[in-house]
Amino acid sequence: MRYDDRRAAGRLLAGGLEELRGRDVVVLGLPRGGLPVAAEVARHLGAPLDVLVVRKLGVPRQPEWGFGAIGEHGVRVLNRDVISEAGLDSAEQAHVEEAERTELERRVRDYRQGRAALPIAGRTAVVVDDGLATGATAEVACRVVRGQAAARVVLAVPVAPSHSVARLRQVADDVVCPQTHRIFGSVGAWYRDFTQVSDAEVTSLLAEAARRTPRSASSTPLGHGEFPSSPDREVLIPAAGARLGAHLVVPDGAPAAVAFAHGSGSGRHSPRNRYVATALNRAGLATLLLDLLTDDEAHDRHNVFDILLLARRLHASSVWLRKETGLPVAYFGASTGAAAALEAAALSGSGVRSVVSRGGRPDLATPAALTHVRAPTLLIVGSRDTQVLSLNRLAADRMHCEHRIAVVPGATHLFEEPGTLTTVAELARDWFTAHLDRPTAPAPPRRSA
Repeated sequence: MRYDDRRAAGRLLAGGLEELRGRDVVVLGLPRGGLPVAAEVARHLGAPLDVLVVRKLGVPRQPEWGFGAIGEHGVRVLNRDVISEAGLDSAEQAHVEEAERTELERRVRDYRQGRAALPIAGRTAVVVDDGLATGATAEVACRVVRGQAAARVVLAVPVAPSHSVARLRQVADDVVCPQTHRIFGSVGAWYRDFTQVSDAEVTSLLAEAARRTPRSASSTPLGHGEFPSSPDREVLIPAAGARLGAHLVVPDGAPAAVAFAHGSGSGRHSPRNRYVATALNRAGLATLLLDLLTDDEAHDRHNVFDILLLARRLHASSVWLRKETGLPVAYFGASTGAAAALEAAALSGSGVRSVVSRGGRPDLATPAALTHVRAPTLLIVGSRDTQVLSLNRLAADRMHCEHRIAVVPGATHLFEEPGTLTTVAELARDWFTAHLDRPTAPAPPRRSA
């Protein structure tokens, strides 16, 4: 069956998304051809519409060979295999990203005409295009949306080759496609009218949707587990010889605050930690996402693995956090950041309430730190991350505090598989909230910051 045009395809596609009507949904159209389809889906669901602009990061001199992609809010998806094969260094990657981010921001600015992006965190994001060919752009779009902390990612397209749909089911939580074909050809072959969509039409569709959508529908409604508006700001924290950039969120009535220690090569914009932080905010917990290294320091790999330096800075940041919020503090550490969190928790007088590690490297903490930690500790590891799982088990054997290893089925080190990061967020939330009112036993004297 051929569609008359993109709008007709959108109306038919919307019928397959009926279960989402009345839920906390935002519809995201890929420019340019996906916007007319997405506009019909949004209208049928009574959901807000926004544009989803992604830019491929191409290898210099071979721009068609992508080593990653970027989206708004600093989201970046990298293909480490391509980076290694192409021999790209960090300077080359940064140069390409800077150019593509400039173009991304220009397009977003032109399309939205000054309107703010619709919030995605904690919501169901429906990513819409007019069809798939290889599915590469849709895959990147889904990964970018997941990086913006969407609770659920649904890819919706009117037509696609069956092999692309099968592959994308490993990326999105659900794929809705009324027509799949083994022999496909081009997307345009499945439309009677496949006239190119202009930038002006994209801008017009978004403006029309903004006028039609009530302002209250553009943000996550209360009653769906979201917290009321709360202090949410960028801050600078003096810590161990540096001023660290950080993002602080304090929901009204928060009983505790969680400071995040990121892994090597990551920082406060880490999409995975932002996803977990949003889940904790929805549970009423305050969060501090911070960079433990300055931009200049992060280029030196020695600093990335200087666990004691990272621990001192995390400890200093937690002291600042307690003074700023008046709340008890817990730690969430990822990869090498987990070692820093355990070292900081073992410092004399740290007073940290509890610790959660995601794909952590507790083996990088000193043996003395592991034995001196008194804060209840949860070690979350993917079942397919076998080497790190073994390292966590060995580290756990040295610990004398309350601790548990939680193995997430089917997850690899980065928890990229659909649903696995949601499991991490739920485990962390439950651990932190379970230990809110249980002060930790004092650790034996060891050392101070």
